[in-house]
Amino acid sequence: MTELTLAISNIILNAAIQEASSKGYRPMSAVVLDASGHLVAMQRQDGASMFRVDIATGKAWAAVAMGVSSRALMKRAADNPNFFGALASTGQGKFIPQIGGVLIKDAEGKILGAVGASGGTGEEDEAICIHGIVTAGLKAE
Repeated sequence: MTELTLAISNIILNAAIQEASSKGYRPMSAVVLDASGHLVAMQRQDGASMFRVDIATGKAWAAVAMGVSSRALMKRAADNPNFFGALASTGQGKFIPQIGGVLIKDAEGKILGAVGASGGTGEEDEAICIHGIVTAGLKAE
């Protein structure tokens, strides 16, 4: 696979949202971005607040922009807050280094994009992203 298609993105999102529902998490939003940070697909569960889509997008955008999970970025931000503040400013508010943004990779390890979620705890957000990616037969990082 050389690019992230709408069909694959929808598989990821459907699996992620179904996982959130089956676990009884609060209403979630999830997004898939391509390797250039452009929106491919988005889902917002009934009852998810107005911020969820933007936060999910920011987590995914941060991950794909830096080539690592937003969990790793959160850890880096703790050690270098000035730099990460500058990244958030440079990214015009799209850069959110919090748990819940996961890279989507193909079998060879090429970054295809990222999925981000918001609505639960960071761990819940991350877990549904990983579930969606794995369900689609891709690698999560």
